[in-house]
This record gives sequence, structure tokens and C-alpha cells, in this order.
Amino acid sequence: MPQSNRPSQRPEHTVNNVLENADTMSNEELDKLPYGMIQLDATGRILNYNAVESKLASLRKEDAIGKQFFTEIAPCTKVQEFYGRFKEGVIRESLDTSFRFHFAFKQNPRDVTVRLLYSRRTRTVWVLISDHEGKPLEG
Repeated sequence: MPQSNRPSQRPEHTVNNVLENADTMSNEELDKLPYGMIQLDATGRILNYNAVESKLASLRKEDAIGKQFFTEIAPCTKVQEFYGRFKEGVIRESLDTSFRFHFAFKQNPRDVTVRLLYSRRTRTVWVLISDHEGKPLEG
């Protein structure tokens, strides 16, 4: 079979691929992802907040890092459907769930799919925000 002269293309970012590798990604790599990505510690404090999420939420990364996600940044998420799952996953040290959610931000309300994944390696929770088909969101 003849080889193609086309340059090899980087594999497409999939939700599963992104989440499997999130712990080892640099801030620059996280910023290049086509999804909103937020890393939370066990208390809900924001450790990482990528460029896509910053744009979609109309909030600078510097203004998000270190803040409490559920009370200071996105209080609309402090409901059983979101916060309840987060807390239960942190307690169990096991979380891998997705659900539809409406972010009621004044500047940019949006309906999304949220994927929560607990990382035993870093003892943190990754929040991945995509459209309902798992595709990147348009800003």
C-alpha cells in the first residue's frame, strides 16, 4: 500500500482522551484544548481554569484561580445535581459522571454537558464543559 505524503495529523481531542491526560498537561496544553476545563481541589477551590472556560464564562483566569467555584464563581452550580455529585465523589474518591446543565451566567448563559472526573493521582476533580454531543463549545 503506498504511503501518503500528507503530514501526520494530531489525533482529535476527545473527552475521554482529554480527561485521561489532564493531570499531566501543562497550563499551555490545557489552554489549547477546545473544551472548558476546570480543576478543583476537594473543597471546590479552583486550581486550574483554562482559556476556553475563561472566554465562555467571561472571567479572566487570574480572577478565577484560588476562588471557590461553587460559591464565588458559579453559585448556580451549588445544587444537588452538580455540587452534590462533586462532594459525594470527593468523599468516595471516585467520580466519573456526566450530565446536562444550564449555566445561568449574566454575560453568557449556556446549556452544556458537564463531565466530572476524580483524579486519584492528584486528589482533585476535573470539570470538562462541552456541548451535548461532547463537542467543543463555540464562544
